[in-house]
Amino acid sequence: MKPTWSRRDFLKNTSGATLAALAAGAPISSFLSSCNGNKIQSRADTVILLWMAGGMAHTDTFDPKKYTAFEKGLDANKVLSTFKPVPTALDHIYFSEGLESIGKVLNRGTAIRSYVAADLGHILHSRHQYHWHTCYEPPQSVAAPHIGSWIAKELGPKNPVIPAFIDIGQRFDIGEGEELKAFHTAGFLGNEYGPFMIPDPSEGLESVRPPEGMSAKRFEKRNQLYNELIANGPVGEFGSDYQKESLKKSMEQAYILLNSPEAQAFDLTKEPKESYDIYNTGKFGLGCLMAKRLTEQGARFISVTTGYEPFKGWDTHENGYTRLIDMKKQIDGPVAQLIKDLEKTGHLDRTMVILASEFSRDMMVEGRPGAKVQEQVQQPDVIMDIKNYGMHRHFTDGCSILMFGGGIRKGYVYGKTADERPCKTIEKPIHIDKIHQTIYHALGIAEDTHYTIEKRPFYTTPDGLGKPEMELFGT
Repeated sequence: MKPTWSRRDFLKNTSGATLAALAAGAPISSFLSSCNGNKIQSRADTVILLWMAGGMAHTDTFDPKKYTAFEKGLDANKVLSTFKPVPTALDHIYFSEGLESIGKVLNRGTAIRSYVAADLGHILHSRHQYHWHTCYEPPQSVAAPHIGSWIAKELGPKNPVIPAFIDIGQRFDIGEGEELKAFHTAGFLGNEYGPFMIPDPSEGLESVRPPEGMSAKRFEKRNQLYNELIANGPVGEFGSDYQKESLKKSMEQAYILLNSPEAQAFDLTKEPKESYDIYNTGKFGLGCLMAKRLTEQGARFISVTTGYEPFKGWDTHENGYTRLIDMKKQIDGPVAQLIKDLEKTGHLDRTMVILASEFSRDMMVEGRPGAKVQEQVQQPDVIMDIKNYGMHRHFTDGCSILMFGGGIRKGYVYGKTADERPCKTIEKPIHIDKIHQTIYHALGIAEDTHYTIEKRPFYTTPDGLGKPEMELFGT
């Protein structure tokens, strides 16, 4: 298939970090130890983040409430869930209709039903996505690293040929594209720890090999010219030695990949047809397939996103019900198959899989009760059109996250939201610093991990206060 993005973009896609991020400076000291001086025993080696970009409504996905079928004249305030509840592998635990396959593998993981997103003033997707992925509220005086970059920096690659941090499915040529770039970066850690971007998994191999017709000799010459650019161009003039070395290592690592057999992991045509067909629900499904293949080849952190684009995908300001029918078809089979495939090959025990979104949605409440924010959409009190039947407003007080593998408890439900509107968290609220530190803990990364930047410590979680939620781990 012919690529839809320029081959010239190859250099940019080896890392999401920009020259502006490099200007943040180099970390000069590191401390990697637990508070009591003992190294943490790791439970996982790899993380796969399945990102539901756009705001996934908890009451219409993994935390269903009372179902009300559509009919003209409905009282909007009485509509909590627009899909019927369906059984999961756990007794008396239900998911929303359309997520039957994921429900059947819940006995391999934990459903968190009490994630509470931050109050960031006027709710914007890019701001909340920045917060979720970095653990820091924007703006920051320094470029905060993505969680995948922290992991790449602290643990390094499992396989020296495969990029430690790979991001699949996100484009930046859309609304809020520049804002999305702000957290698809290693920040002050340096380009070598930034994401290797694969905008379209069906063209994955195209993004890791030279343009058609380019000889190896010509490609080698281009690599040499790029190294000269680092030494004598804008980075050479303004960047530190650390920054220049980091950018150089980023390109060298990509060059090694181009010439390695492991590059075949990006070629989904190598997958048996029976397996390929299960995953082939669109870009996200194929992204899950690529994540499986890259995990088997030794990737450290892989993000697969449904791709944020305003008013599309999970960003359901209208037509919430009809849109979610399609979104569930895209994710249900591939997510469940990914868990089963990782389990079958023995990778699930040491691979943590996380499914999450920046916030939830509610038809009537914007933000959270008691914290009024600007309304994003007008919802009629009486529903006469199916486009108004669904979860349209941004809701931050009760969100769902799924976690599998990597030592995570099996067949468990954590937290609870109210059964009546507002369907907010009422038991075991959990925030982003605890989510991040739980992930780091599973990987053996201590709570006090930090670097000194601009003469102050910068921790993996703000002020190093994040604590792992040990209840999420099995015995």
